[in-house]
Amino acid sequence: MTRALLSMLLVLGCGGSAANTPSPTPAGSATRPADGVEPPLGRLRVNQLALTLDLPLYWEADRDEDGQPDPDEVVALTFYGADAPAWTADGAFTPAFEEAWAAIRARHRMTPPEDARRRLVLEELGSSAPTLLRADLSELPPAHHAFAEHVLAAGAAIDRLYATQVGMAALADQLPDDPASRALFRRNWGAGCRAPTTESQAACSAIPGSPDQPVDVYPASLQAEEGFCQRLESAGGELTKPFTVVREREGELVAVPFTEAYAEGMGEVAAHLRQAAEALEGEEDEAALVAYLRAAAQAFEDNDWGPADEAWSRMNARNSRWYLRVAPDEVYWDPCSLKAGFHMTFARIDRGSLVWQDRLTPIQAEMEQRLAALVPGEYEARDVAFHMPDFIAIVTNHGDDRDPFGATIGQSLPNWGAVAEEGRGRTVAMTNLYTDADSLARRRATAASLLAPETMELHTDDPEPGLLSTILHEATHNLGPAQEYRVDGQDDTALFGGGLASMLEELKAQSGALFFVSLLEEKGILDAAQADATYLDSVVWALGHISRGMYTPSGQRKAYSQLAAIQIGFFLDEGVVRFDPEATAANGEDRGAFSVDFEAFPAAAEKLMKQVMHIKATGDREAAEALAERYVDGDVVPMELIAERYLRQPRGAFVYAVEL
Repeated sequence: MTRALLSMLLVLGCGGSAANTPSPTPAGSATRPADGVEPPLGRLRVNQLALTLDLPLYWEADRDEDGQPDPDEVVALTFYGADAPAWTADGAFTPAFEEAWAAIRARHRMTPPEDARRRLVLEELGSSAPTLLRADLSELPPAHHAFAEHVLAAGAAIDRLYATQVGMAALADQLPDDPASRALFRRNWGAGCRAPTTESQAACSAIPGSPDQPVDVYPASLQAEEGFCQRLESAGGELTKPFTVVREREGELVAVPFTEAYAEGMGEVAAHLRQAAEALEGEEDEAALVAYLRAAAQAFEDNDWGPADEAWSRMNARNSRWYLRVAPDEVYWDPCSLKAGFHMTFARIDRGSLVWQDRLTPIQAEMEQRLAALVPGEYEARDVAFHMPDFIAIVTNHGDDRDPFGATIGQSLPNWGAVAEEGRGRTVAMTNLYTDADSLARRRATAASLLAPETMELHTDDPEPGLLSTILHEATHNLGPAQEYRVDGQDDTALFGGGLASMLEELKAQSGALFFVSLLEEKGILDAAQADATYLDSVVWALGHISRGMYTPSGQRKAYSQLAAIQIGFFLDEGVVRFDPEATAANGEDRGAFSVDFEAFPAAAEKLMKQVMHIKATGDREAAEALAERYVDGDVVPMELIAERYLRQPRGAFVYAVEL
């Protein structure tokens, strides 16, 4: 960012003039500019204010605990549309930082704007806790450095493709010259607000007038019709295929392949992937990655994703130091949950996963058999040969992977095709998310406000219980009846509809994360204390998703929120999770607390898994809708209380810094 733009922010962004801001210290100062008589700002507040100014600036840590940012504590962020300025040089702050700091202090003193839209935008941004994912790639060997540069260029092209898919690009020219609005628009992939307290307020928008944001994969006129998703599902056929868009031609709806609708952008991705492959050519220990890069490049040109999935399925933690997935995959972003969103996950392999793979791979066939045994005559066990999860440390997320709030902690792909049908997919668990001290402290405080003291005693900051839940969740995606499973020739989208089908698949996976804990205990892989800690971690996880609400403002199901409500509601009915409205929570302040009967948990988890298996194996839509009616739309779960306590803490929003 230029000095001129930063100066403009002082005038336009902070509601005052540059003359009213503190004078910066001389260039070369070894500490941040003096604050005068004003009290210091905490790290969270500084990072929130930098976000409202759309500044690619992050105060990473107060290592010397002096309450002030120092040159070795400040990081330049990625994904801000242009290269960030140098905030430091030769161990000192630069003039660019001085101006940014003055803008931050001025923003802090600013009175709330009178304009309701701008006030809500600031509320949305201020409700988040920017959380850093930092990757230093500067010391890579030359071939890997060149590979990383080309992969990041492909990621930028994926971002542009996804911005088109979600309708963001079509609104860009309406964006006002206001840094907070720009920040919201960039982070949220569009104009709408996404925080729990603001997403349903129509005035909360990055663009004056709160325009609608039709997605690009369906005609805007079709999206204006009530129940248009049901119309598409009824039509079926090519219109509902994941790698097509729907267009209107001569009054008829037709399916158009991604490669026709997005030819230029997909060609750009393909070119960068081939350059990445060329950079690693000759690196014998990366032959599997090179093969995937070339196959993925071809898929971006011909829309045939099967060969790329085959090449990708042959990669693992033992034959590459990198994890890369670049494709259209998940459907949750789509209002109809039908079309695959472009995304890219770029990460380093964490070889700690090999320990868990060695423990779990020998029992994966038994895991499949245990599921089938729950519903004899309804589902027959398959031969499964999927990879147990690799552990990965995220470098960057792109497109559908880079969420406004939070991030995916585990994933199993692909969702379609022979690799998925035959259980040969690949699963991963992300090991560098939510492990920072700030995230752990927020989670602990929230848990203490909701759990009874005796239950809170088992709560831990150790990432292992949560990591195990993620491993089992992702493994279960590859087991039992999944998205390609058919009942009377119909897949789950035809049986349940896109939104309900997506929720049920995630409910199956997370129910498996509970059901299989007892198997691991039986096999001696876990002891009783580890099993109980894993159950509790999943309960806290579920309460967190419940706090986010059950539906989007447009009425789309929130898959994780709804599965969480079903699980907690089911366990409340079973008496395994108990809520006492008069009990004092572990923090000693809140009234109304949850407790867990750990001895009864395995039986209840099995009962829930059996019900979910029946629904998925038989296509029992009536039973699925009954679950949602009771626990999602009913009053079994005290959702308002859960949301109030979670919303006391700012919600994590990941920001990225990549050093090349």
